[in-house]
Amino acid sequence: MAGGLAALLDDIATLAKLAAASIDDVGAAAGRASAKAVGVVIDDTAVTPQYVHGVTSNRELPMIWKIAKGSLRNKLLFILPAILLLSQFLPWLLTPILMVGGTYLAFEGAEKLWEAVSGKKHEKPVVTAPEQGPDAENRMVSSAIRTDLILSAEIMVIALNEVADEEFLSRALILVVVALGITALVYGVVALIVKMDDIGLRLAQTRSGAGAAFGRGLVNAMPKVLSVLSTVGTAAMLWVGGHILLVGVDELGWHGLYDVVHHLEEAVHGVAGVGGLLAWLVNTVASALVGLVVGAVVVLVMHQVHRRKGHAAQH
Repeated sequence: MAGGLAALLDDIATLAKLAAASIDDVGAAAGRASAKAVGVVIDDTAVTPQYVHGVTSNRELPMIWKIAKGSLRNKLLFILPAILLLSQFLPWLLTPILMVGGTYLAFEGAEKLWEAVSGKKHEKPVVTAPEQGPDAENRMVSSAIRTDLILSAEIMVIALNEVADEEFLSRALILVVVALGITALVYGVVALIVKMDDIGLRLAQTRSGAGAAFGRGLVNAMPKVLSVLSTVGTAAMLWVGGHILLVGVDELGWHGLYDVVHHLEEAVHGVAGVGGLLAWLVNTVASALVGLVVGAVVVLVMHQVHRRKGHAAQH
């Protein structure tokens, strides 16, 4: 009896170790998959605060919570089942779909760069209701969730591409972890950004000396933080979008472009002490340039389409 119990306990311990190893593997894979989606994550974080602009301070966090729940619903109920079925039955479509997402990222990055250079800002259909109340909030939340659907789809497809070789259940579990982790990260940071000026104002009003000075510094710093976040988001979109396109054309059989990048990486990789960093910079700059070129072409095409529609409407 004692021997049987000991054997049972050994089996339980072994299963526990296997489960712990599996959890570690899932966590590591989710981390790698999430890292590849950094450009979209930054863009998502930079975009969302505008949806609570103009609302009263006490409604900011409840609205962010509603948007976060909508984002999680987008990822888990709509996007995840679709891309899992796609990866299971039509895996060859993943690369073209990922490249479409990369092209969209490159377009968004190039569009923002064009707006910064030309001073001509493209107004996006964001609901900014000066009036308060449930109807105004619901419109803003719905608008934010619709925008999030596109960004969440890109995040999940990028993440899926990193774990495409895993078993079906492992892929599903990893993507659930990615969805939960990315949503918590994005909207946690958004909440912190939105409330940071309130925290600074409270410190400035209730503290004295260094505390008050720190509070005033927070209030003054927030516009700069948002500006830096927007700039980093633009660069990240060009880099990630271009890298997706580089890898995509290589996987589709057109090796020439990525071969050039690889040769450049190898040329600097041997530099003592900084070779790895230089190789990464070469790949990053090359990816960003590809994203900029492709994005600029799409921006030019889209502007021509809008211009012709405008002329047609006038006539």
